[in-house]
Amino acid sequence: MPSLKDLRNRIASVKATQKITKAMQMVAAAKLRRAQEAAEAARPYAERMEAVLANLASAFEGRDDAPRLLAGTGKDDVHLLLVATAERGLCGGFNSSIAKLARERAKSLIAQGKTVKIVCVGKKGFDALKRDLGSHIVKTIELRHVKRVAFENAEEIGTLIREMFDAGEFDVCTLFYARFQSVISQVPTAQQLIPATFGEAAKSAQTDAVYEYEPDEGEILADLLPRNISVQIFRGLLENAASEQGARMSAMDNATRNAGDMINKLTLNYNRQRQAQITKELIEIISGAEAL
Repeated sequence: MPSLKDLRNRIASVKATQKITKAMQMVAAAKLRRAQEAAEAARPYAERMEAVLANLASAFEGRDDAPRLLAGTGKDDVHLLLVATAERGLCGGFNSSIAKLARERAKSLIAQGKTVKIVCVGKKGFDALKRDLGSHIVKTIELRHVKRVAFENAEEIGTLIREMFDAGEFDVCTLFYARFQSVISQVPTAQQLIPATFGEAAKSAQTDAVYEYEPDEGEILADLLPRNISVQIFRGLLENAASEQGARMSAMDNATRNAGDMINKLTLNYNRQRQAQITKELIEIISGAEAL
């Protein structure tokens, strides 16, 4: 049984931890508002970009002269998984959920006889995947020095992906990130970047519209398809930033509450043990007095 001194030290330690978790919760709440606004502001642009590209791509269906970023290499033997996570932990299951989705996809592709390559954006993704899939990780990109994600950061990653594709290092590229829904809900998402695919929302947005393009569709696609890769990566990074702060805020709130419960239990145990010790000392004093 711990002594009273041990219990006092434990209570003081938990109280100090509670102050830290409460401070981290407040910092995450302050950062969440800006990150959420940035993520929500990027969605319309990315979705409209997809709708325009879906309209342009419809003109190349079944044609042999379709751009490579749209049509692909004609194979799906080598898959590149672009796994975007956070640089720091203490944010609940945010990092592990993205890594889990990427790990399941990688193992499924390997079981089908495909070659898998992984590029990790964020230290935590590398830490989560290096044990099982360390031999498949070809590059790790850390953004620890970046205080606020900008399009330039996504453009650097997009340029790397395009250079790898032009060099014939992979056939299919998929981006993994967490889509922000609320403070308590972040949805792990896999989005194929190369060859370009468009969701049902993008396709339905362009079915009733008729556009005339100048210059022709091929020239516009040659410019927009590379940009779209960076735009979608930027969107994923912004969604991740908001999801990370939301998950951290929720995790630190739970940690603060758990610390409070632990303090109450330790205080109750301390008071009981102190009362028992006082009672024992009184009994010894009374017994000694009666013996005299």
